[in-house]
Amino acid sequence: MISRWIAALARLMAFLGGAVLTAMILLTCLSITGRFLNGVLQSPPLAGSALSEALLATGLGPIHGDLELVEAGMAFAVFAFLPITQLRGGHASVDALTARLGPRARRGLAALWAVLFAAVLILIGWQLWQGTQDKMRYGETTFLIQFPIWWAYAAALTGAIASAAVAVHVAVARLIEAATGSVILPPEGSAS
Repeated sequence: MISRWIAALARLMAFLGGAVLTAMILLTCLSITGRFLNGVLQSPPLAGSALSEALLATGLGPIHGDLELVEAGMAFAVFAFLPITQLRGGHASVDALTARLGPRARRGLAALWAVLFAAVLILIGWQLWQGTQDKMRYGETTFLIQFPIWWAYAAALTGAIASAAVAVHVAVARLIEAATGSVILPPEGSAS
């Protein structure tokens, strides 16, 4: 039962992460295009022409605060993809040592890494919670668009909480696999 909820949470976060990543790509492309066109319209032979002045008057140029918005979305996007990656065993791994271990030792090692990863994500979530509280308390904003920084922290915190929940689920599953020899989740590195 909980596995179904965890899998749904991981898929939802991956979808949201993909949507945010797509929005950041579009924002970046539009801003670069605007910056390029602005430069072209201000250089000879177009500089000062009626067409150039009319287009520049519309505000054609880079998107104001584009880097601040991308920066804010990136932390969420990273955390949004962690749950599906963790659930499917898709993290990068080096098999030089583990390939020589027996199945039981590999299961034990997978459980150890899963527990450590869950602990680290819980710690990151806790720190993000503290950071969100601090940014709210002090009213910090970004320089250009005065975007409240705590919004970005809160978005990253949402992703970190989902990541930690999935990581705890994976850690418990890996511990059960190590203890019983059963297969609950895809093997590490299989990304199936």
